[in-house]
Amino acid sequence: MSKGLVKPDDLIRLESIKSNLIQRSEIIRELRNSFFSRGFIETDTPVLVRAPAPEDYINAPSAGDFFLRSSPELHMKRVAAAGYDKIFQISPCFRAGEVGKLHNVEFTMLEWYETGKTYIGLMRFLKGLLLEIVTKVKGTSKVQFKNSKIDFAGEWKVFTVKEAFLKFAGVTPEEAIAKNEFEILLTEKVEPNLPKDSPVILKDYPSSMAALSKINENDSTAERWELYLGGIEIANAYSELTDYNEQKKRFEKAHKKREENKLPAYPDDKDFFKCLEYGIEPFAGCALGVDRLVMVLANADTIRSVNFFTEF
Repeated sequence: MSKGLVKPDDLIRLESIKSNLIQRSEIIRELRNSFFSRGFIETDTPVLVRAPAPEDYINAPSAGDFFLRSSPELHMKRVAAAGYDKIFQISPCFRAGEVGKLHNVEFTMLEWYETGKTYIGLMRFLKGLLLEIVTKVKGTSKVQFKNSKIDFAGEWKVFTVKEAFLKFAGVTPEEAIAKNEFEILLTEKVEPNLPKDSPVILKDYPSSMAALSKINENDSTAERWELYLGGIEIANAYSELTDYNEQKKRFEKAHKKREENKLPAYPDDKDFFKCLEYGIEPFAGCALGVDRLVMVLANADTIRSVNFFTEF
């Protein structure tokens, strides 16, 4: 330590959040151990990509002739197509312009895929996984987060998106979409009123919000769910779409929407579509925000307080 020098802000921050960062290390270690114990293999896919998945409101930062990935999804699906039945990855992802208490341009994502699973099977899988992680890291199944105690050993509360919108916003999802108010009502009416004493699942999204998930043939909803802890979205899971023609249509629609909204244009990931055309066995996948999970388990206020370094 140099005498007479003012301590840099980064050192002050790192010293003040040391206990959070120790918990972060323990959580990531236990996540890896849990996946390995369940027969998964860990993958490493490119951080620099030529063709990010086109999404309405997510922008991958440009990096010369490439983009920093917003998700490892498309490359991991190629691995799944090659016959790797159980794969996971814990790695950095990037989303331009996302800065706030729950957002950072660079963040850590846990993503995994399993052949033969559906989105319902992934829900049961994640329940067991999180209970195991929480118990090992915290020594109890109950975690204090803000003003609530979340019990990971209890029953998860499950709402369809339609049930949640009717209960907390007084409209159906379709009515909200027609008025271009779905995201506003979700963030201002639905999410703040979700139960805080247990994990909460919102499932069966409208088909127009299927993204890369299958459509349920019985009720035309997307086989997709999201997990909330303490009112914060933590994970997003799909029964994965494997139909080449349908995925082409959805990407074309997404490219057009991005053009209308004057967002950066992306090329199609031709290798991903070749894999879809060749054929992929039915499978399901989930993406989980590691930083947000650490926030909840450490009872932290911001994503910045659970990261070693943040430049944004």
